[in-house]
Amino acid sequence: MTSFPIKEIMTLKSGKYVFSAKYSNEKLTSYLIESSILFQTINDLPILPNISSKIQEELIKRSIFSTAALEGNPLSELHVMKMLSEQTNIQETERAKQEIYNLKNAYNYLKTIKVSGNFLKITEKLIKDIHKSITKDIKYNDNIPGNFRNHVVKVGDINHGGIFTPPKILRDITNLSKVFIEWINSQAMKDINPVIRAALSHYHLGLIHPFGDGNGRTARIVEALILQTAGIQYVPVMLSNFYYRNMNDYYWAFSKSIKNKNNDVTDFLEFVLKGMIESLKEIKDKIIYYIRVLTLKDFYLLLHSDKRITHRQYDLLLLLIENTNFQFTFNDIQKSQSLKVLYRNVSPSTIRRDIKKLLDLNLIKIVKEQTYQINMNTLG
Repeated sequence: MTSFPIKEIMTLKSGKYVFSAKYSNEKLTSYLIESSILFQTINDLPILPNISSKIQEELIKRSIFSTAALEGNPLSELHVMKMLSEQTNIQETERAKQEIYNLKNAYNYLKTIKVSGNFLKITEKLIKDIHKSITKDIKYNDNIPGNFRNHVVKVGDINHGGIFTPPKILRDITNLSKVFIEWINSQAMKDINPVIRAALSHYHLGLIHPFGDGNGRTARIVEALILQTAGIQYVPVMLSNFYYRNMNDYYWAFSKSIKNKNNDVTDFLEFVLKGMIESLKEIKDKIIYYIRVLTLKDFYLLLHSDKRITHRQYDLLLLLIENTNFQFTFNDIQKSQSLKVLYRNVSPSTIRRDIKKLLDLNLIKIVKEQTYQINMNTLG
């Protein structure tokens, strides 16, 4: 019979709290196996460092939007992307803007944390430092950046399993945090799957809810940091996107685990593992896409070197593969800003000949009548 790390503590004002890693092996084993296979598959895929950095940067921007939106930040994803790229003068509310900039700084802070081995030791200082970076210069009610609260808060709503009251006083929060840190760093938790440990840190920090505001963002970044330290690429910053896309299920997973009378947290862990697998599949497809693009570029160069396509046809293919969703017609070649440069002073019969040649070589495809697109499956 499996033994799960469990730690109970009696608080002064809020009764018994249980830090539990209890879950159903029957329900979660298939998720853990699938995520492990996907993780290994991604590790085995060759990818250039500059492309890896590009993917990571894009994912962090999306994660910043999602984790802020989960807590009610009103800015659209497009606005957030422009802010993070420093390309906007949009007049958002000061608080909304500051939340985004703080999250950007928090993710940058994560990059500075040095860890020996692949096990992250969680400390009170680490948790408070993350919270401080997230809530700095924002006037939330009853919140001091980097400091535990000393007042009652309510979490949740009746539409997502009811309202939960975390510990009410500073002394209980301080004691619970101390026990949580001892438990999450224990040998038993070192031996557990790092994905499970990361999800449990997220869940139990949410349960303690130690700060006046910014608890969800803090818990999700701690979760990401544990996964990152365990050597899991890309996914740590993708999970917030999954939580945002499945916001109702996210809150229900919390609520069901909180209400479980056997301290079984399977519902929350299952939700996180679903997010893990979806994220791994997405990143696998993204990396394969980049590999395919690079391979096709090499193939186009080979065709050009062998004089099977002209220089103009080669340049057209390079333009098309930079935007693989771009569709064009015969008329677009003469009018589109990106394409007409290649075909100025070229006769209509030559344009038709180029299109036919690229179709015959299976380099472009017909998507509908008289409309064409780059063929990403040229090489199978």
